[in-house]
Parts: sequence; C-alpha cells; structure tokens
Amino acid sequence: MAFYCIIKVIGFANLRNLLDMKIIEIVKINRELLRNLHIAGVRLDDTNYIDLYTEYRRMLSKREKVSYIVAALAVKYAISERKVYALIKRFQTDCNLFAV
Repeated sequence: MAFYCIIKVIGFANLRNLLDMKIIEIVKINRELLRNLHIAGVRLDDTNYIDLYTEYRRMLSKREKVSYIVAALAVKYAISERKVYALIKRFQTDCNLFAV
C-alpha cells in the first residue's frame, strides 16, 4: 500500500530514477541538510534509535525506573546498556548550531 502511494505521489518515472541513483547523488542533493545535521551533532545512525528514545520517554512518563527502562530497551534492541545510556544522553543534549 505504501509503495502504491509513493508511486502515485511522485510518479513511476521519478521513482525509477530515484531507485537508480548512486549514493553520491543522494548526498549531493542533501548536502546542506547533512552538513547542518552534522554541525548540530546528529549522527546518521541516530535514526535507528528514534523508536528507542520514544519508548524511553513513554516508560519514563509511566514512572518506571531508569535502570529498568535501560535494561528492557537494551534487551529489546540487542545493544548494551551503556549504549542505551549514551543514546539517551545524546538525544537529550541541545543542538550545537553555532559550533566552529
């Protein structure tokens, strides 16, 4: 269903062109966005853990203990507890937009 919606929105010819793109072409198109995200401290791998942080916030709002939340998320996402703590810390930091 989602694939059909994509075809309907951007057209089949454009979708075929998009699928034939090389990585460098996608990077060139999004150069400014990627540069700004990098300056702000965002890593590409962070996108893999958006749901993890969302679950962390949800469990925290239900008054679960942080150590329990971290242990549960580490098991669910098959990463170390140290990695979960590091992700939470990074996602809670302010963007560094004016870094030199």
